[in-house]
Amino acid sequence: MRDTLPPLSAWTSALVATAVGFGGTIALVVQAFRTMGASVEQTGSAITALCLGIAVAGAALSLRLRIPVVLAWSTPGAALLVTAPPTSWPVACGAFALAGLIGVAFGAVPFLGRLAGAIPPPVASAMLAGVLLPFGLETFRQANADPLFVLLLCGIFVAARQRVPLYALLLVLAVGVALTLARGDLGTLPDGATFGSLVPAGMAFDAGAVLSIALPLFVVTLVSQNLPGIAVLQLAGYSPRPGPLLVGTGLASVAAAPFGAHAVNLAAITAALCTSPDADPSRERRWRVALIYAGFYLLLAIFAPALVRTFLALPHTAIAVLTGLAIVPTLSGALEAMLASSEHRDATILTLLVTASGLTLFGIGSAFWGIAAGLGTIAVARVLRQRRTPV
Repeated sequence: MRDTLPPLSAWTSALVATAVGFGGTIALVVQAFRTMGASVEQTGSAITALCLGIAVAGAALSLRLRIPVVLAWSTPGAALLVTAPPTSWPVACGAFALAGLIGVAFGAVPFLGRLAGAIPPPVASAMLAGVLLPFGLETFRQANADPLFVLLLCGIFVAARQRVPLYALLLVLAVGVALTLARGDLGTLPDGATFGSLVPAGMAFDAGAVLSIALPLFVVTLVSQNLPGIAVLQLAGYSPRPGPLLVGTGLASVAAAPFGAHAVNLAAITAALCTSPDADPSRERRWRVALIYAGFYLLLAIFAPALVRTFLALPHTAIAVLTGLAIVPTLSGALEAMLASSEHRDATILTLLVTASGLTLFGIGSAFWGIAAGLGTIAVARVLRQRRTPV
């Protein structure tokens, strides 16, 4: 009987993965929803829906496929929302649902998968880097207001990345919150619920939001979360078909979108904790680690509004620094990917600059224009090369 139960390492791995995934990026996600116009109650609903989507869809996929499918929310997607043009919360939720539907189509229809794959990976990575770059810059702008706070957290981040890289963001969060409390800088907690609740947003649809939010959200989530998540499973010795995973996470995103959730997707870094032999020596039974992970996210869903209210009481400097440091690993990976090949170097640099500029034209945000600039540069270069080639 004892052999049929998950080992203690399965529980500890799932717990650490949950703490790192949730605690390391919750400040950014809360900031994103508030920037999009969500109220305190709606933000609590969105976090509750995300946690439920991660738990239910992850458990269902793990049971169905008998592999450890570990899900998360889209951290780069949350960063994208902060930089998107102003819109109403129902329109934003409609765009979230459309992004999920695009993910379902991508996983279910091979032709659409090939069409989406036509975007060169360096250009997609450059768009992701452009979305994240302003957050990194804002971290150091806060040094004008509170240099001690910024330097201390940056020092902890750098040291932790060298010694315990997986826990770096969790340590930064713990020290940042503790320092805020010690200095008496925590504001008054806003009124709101303590336990999880789902508040329908009343979705609306807008063409500009499709181009500014839905399409870029799909692309950054695919490039930075789903594809690396599939790679993590493959490295752990599993051979899942991408289609069912993308359809499953897309359907979870669609189901959670009416309550404010922006994207449910495969985890990458935290998934490595739950798919390694250290979590469970039995590769055939390792899917149970993902069920434990899902159970922890169900617990987080119960207390999501209280956690949201706590983060909303943090001062702006703390939120900016925690957010900026949270995106450093993803930004580093995006920059490395965009510069890996010299073939589209001009296109990737222009994509980065346009996206990071915050440009908004015709109500459409910079993420779309960044991709357009990159693809346009590639198209012009190809035409000119063809004309230069002797017949």
